[in-house]
Amino acid sequence: MHSRAQFMDIWLIGTGDSIQIRPASIHGMLWLQTHFEDAHWDALASSQVRLPQLDAEALSQDAKNAGMSLGHLSALSVPGRF
Repeated sequence: MHSRAQFMDIWLIGTGDSIQIRPASIHGMLWLQTHFEDAHWDALASSQVRLPQLDAEALSQDAKNAGMSLGHLSALSVPGRF
């Protein structure tokens, strides 16, 4: 049996000057729906929502306080050739 700590509810992914919000569980998506208007739910579900750094930090703290498991990734870049 897996522990809950192995799974994330929401991922926050650096994308240059903003943070992409990616729900990773039904709990994460439901929690995000309580923080965004109905008109944004489709964008949330398809990981199209990006927030400024300060707004993402506030959302992250609120999610942690609510018991959500969060994952953080910095912006990725791949130097060189494939």
